Amino acid sequence: MLHVNSISKMYHSKPALSDISLTVQPGECIGIIGESGSGKSTLGKIILGLEKPDQGDVHFRDSNLHTLKGQALKKLRRHLQIVFQDPAGSLNPQLPVWKSVVEPLENYPDVIPSFLKEVRHNRKKMAQVLFQKVGLSPELLERYPHQLSGGQKQRIAVARGISLEPNLLVCDEPTSSLDVSVQAQVLNLLKKLQRDLNLSFLFISHDIAAVQFMCERIVVLKDGILVDTFLTNELFSASRHPYTKMLVEMSMEQEYK
Repeated sequence: MLHVNSISKMYHSKPALSDISLTVQPGECIGIIGESGSGKSTLGKIILGLEKPDQGDVHFRDSNLHTLKGQALKKLRRHLQIVFQDPAGSLNPQLPVWKSVVEPLENYPDVIPSFLKEVRHNRKKMAQVLFQKVGLSPELLERYPHQLSGGQKQRIAVARGISLEPNLLVCDEPTSSLDVSVQAQVLNLLKKLQRDLNLSFLFISHDIAAVQFMCERIVVLKDGILVDTFLTNELFSASRHPYTKMLVEMSMEQEYK
């Protein structure tokens, strides 16, 4: 479904990504791990079409994402959505949160997600269904972002992300700003949505435990270079790249602190 082919990107004459290739199959969750500055978020932006690569291309649903324009690009982007690290950044502070949740549906009036068929004519009822899907009480519909907890705001962002029933959801550090107990709840929610909606995920994170829980395959970036890729159950294999082993050791040390 997603093919990233030999992507390279330079920033200020320094390589941010060098010859990166990967694929994501329907219903699959791929984890992208690496330290800050490894190129994880840059790769996510290129896959979303928010930035263009200097070399290589991204094919999504058999179309080159970076050559499409106008209505063709808009039509494709419906199937490609994102959940950001900071949910507040994607929510309008001056609107009750239910209006932010249904905004993508207003931008695509012809799209009728399977789980919204019965209520597509009513904005408020669509919001209620989406709230239910992410485990939020309808009592929160009229709240404003500043009146919600971090976990509630991230669930709002997830509801917005799935509102168009996309094929691929890019999650960029979706739990890093949350308390540990809330992180587990959001990860369980994402896992459930993956099963229920047959979603594919590109899960970008420095949290190896979260990636291990969510993903079938893991890609490791170091200084913009893909140094390791493997099935998640091979994370502790002796054949892992030294950098992967270092990340695992750092993660385990952090866990025991």
